[in-house]
Amino acid sequence: MLEEQVLDAKRHDRTAFRCGVPALDDYLHKYAVQQNAKGISTVFVLVDDAAPRSILGFYTLSAAQVDVQQLSETERKKLPRYPVPCFRMGRLARHSAQAGAGLGEVLMGCVVDRCLHARSLVGAYALLVDAKDDKAKAFYQRFGFIACLDAPLTLYLPLG
Repeated sequence: MLEEQVLDAKRHDRTAFRCGVPALDDYLHKYAVQQNAKGISTVFVLVDDAAPRSILGFYTLSAAQVDVQQLSETERKKLPRYPVPCFRMGRLARHSAQAGAGLGEVLMGCVVDRCLHARSLVGAYALLVDAKDDKAKAFYQRFGFIACLDAPLTLYLPLG
């Protein structure tokens, strides 16, 4: 059974993770534990309980805000005229050995579920993500993300 957990350097084998994007691999191998400890972002990993040390995928979440002027006119009408609080998914990756297994979709479900739960405790209007390229942008748009007006690779998903 798949399980989402907060990254634990003692429990999870970061060195074996490879997603095919060097910057994402490097982040998990070298910086994720430090950023978790410093409160910069929280790193969540997806593991199979049959092999709980092996990381199948990961994502990061942190606090953020977005200028209301970046949102669609429909969204702006519902919001105050100052930056609104959000969550930011900084990174999302699945192990390259799991390509085509639907883990990207599973991870997105985990992200949204976690944000909805956190939203019940701390105010946040949307989930933000900075897509690396047009292919990543298309992936996020499949889940309903909307491009910001002045930054087309920054997308948001209203959580209401």
